[in-house]
Amino acid sequence: AAAKASASAVAARKAAQLKSRAVTAARVRANELGQIPVLMYHRVVDKPGTQDDRTPQQFRTELERLAKEGYVPVTAAEYVTGRIDIPAGKHPVVLTFDDSSPSQLTLDGMGVPKPGTAVAILQDVARRNPGFRPVATMYVTRDMFGKATPEEGTEMLTWLRDKGFDIGNHTRDHKNLRGRPQDQVTAEIAAGHKLITDLVPSKPVTLALPYGNQPSTKSWGLKGASGGVSYDYGGVFLAGYTPAESPFSKKFDPLGIPRIRSMDKTGDCAKFCSTAWLDWLQAHPDERYTSDGDVNTVAFPKFKSPFALKRFGDRILAY
Repeated sequence: AAAKASASAVAARKAAQLKSRAVTAARVRANELGQIPVLMYHRVVDKPGTQDDRTPQQFRTELERLAKEGYVPVTAAEYVTGRIDIPAGKHPVVLTFDDSSPSQLTLDGMGVPKPGTAVAILQDVARRNPGFRPVATMYVTRDMFGKATPEEGTEMLTWLRDKGFDIGNHTRDHKNLRGRPQDQVTAEIAAGHKLITDLVPSKPVTLALPYGNQPSTKSWGLKGASGGVSYDYGGVFLAGYTPAESPFSKKFDPLGIPRIRSMDKTGDCAKFCSTAWLDWLQAHPDERYTSDGDVNTVAFPKFKSPFALKRFGDRILAY
């Protein structure tokens, strides 16, 4: 009888906790099946040379907008593995940087990011906006932030890892993988993987395809082996043009996750770059990912249940 009473009390507590979480989820209009902006940056320089470049002020303005509108940065690794640990009512954003440019990160002799670099600006915006995490995913190549020696490369990657940044594979030589045979595709990806693991004791979790071009068989980007090096990633990122699906949604495709190029509403970017998409998400708040504040649950309105992946069934909180 005592055992039954104890079990009954435990069940009652769990039911009460679940009800409390559902109340919180409903209050903040949680929708963890919603869309997530994955923003793509390259160089951050005073005089942009390509359509992919942003000035320091443009980059700062975009980060300040994200903070104002309730976005919290998460890494690509956190995103694809579903470890999106942000406060209730907030929205995840994934900041990604391609090509490991010195304009993204240059350290002084004391290990402080140089003013005007992307990381320095990100840290400053985070200081001014408590709760805005200064983290991002750096997709590196052999250029390694302009450093020439393995020791310097290790220094840069170690600093990033220790600060909570995510280091992703962008291949070693940034070759276009479209149309290449499998052995060449896997060799280039494996070389990029080895480039990172030779410098720091942590394996990349995601790959960003050079130029956003997928190999003829998409799965080659997700899993493969070459030269004694194997890789098995949680997601492969493209170069455009829409917000990405929730990792808990049936629409999520780890073989080709879209990213959004950072740019104002001009030309082709009038509809398909960051300013336009952030405007759209702001105008359609029920379409974007909104957290319930509990990393262990996946909360959303009950009518959206058909879109949830079954493998997350033990975490689902439909209200």
